[in-house]
Amino acid sequence: MSVAYFITHPEVFVDPSKPVPQWHLSDQGVQRMRNFASRSDLGHLSAIWASTETKAIEAAGILAGHFGLPVNVHHGLHENDRSATGFLPPPEFDRVADTFFANPQESVLGWERAVDAQARVAATVDEILQGFKGANIAFVSHGGVGTLLLCDYLKTPISRDLDQPFQGHFWAFEGTSRRVIHQWREIASRDHK
Repeated sequence: MSVAYFITHPEVFVDPSKPVPQWHLSDQGVQRMRNFASRSDLGHLSAIWASTETKAIEAAGILAGHFGLPVNVHHGLHENDRSATGFLPPPEFDRVADTFFANPQESVLGWERAVDAQARVAATVDEILQGFKGANIAFVSHGGVGTLLLCDYLKTPISRDLDQPFQGHFWAFEGTSRRVIHQWREIASRDHK
């Protein structure tokens, strides 16, 4: 059975002067990703894919380095498009994200609609898996689209109730059937030094 892991990038350096897709992993994010890469329960990864966002590519690079693999990049794995608002402070972001998930058919403040982001990420994963012949595969992406894909595979309405608790989580599914094996799990403790 081929297992696919949907992994979200861990903590980042928040820099409101830069577009969000250009943010880098923080030191804590790098360490958590290194800890995750050394987990024995991932099995043998045959391929690693990332979104075009800097933080996802950096996280995928840490994982790829551990397994001696290249990082493949696909634009379709990017986070829901929030460029209309750019950076929002955490309390405001959470309010807007709540509205985004609660109203999936609507554009919230110019953001990509949740239904469109869900369809995009599902089509991208399908496209990648159609050409995949290896053992296990990792998709390093983002929490919003990860939650939307999880809702799709669980055949449940879009809901933030299924969102990751914070950055740096993963869920797993069977590569062929798309059956969810487990929902969000922390990639590594945030307390680990």
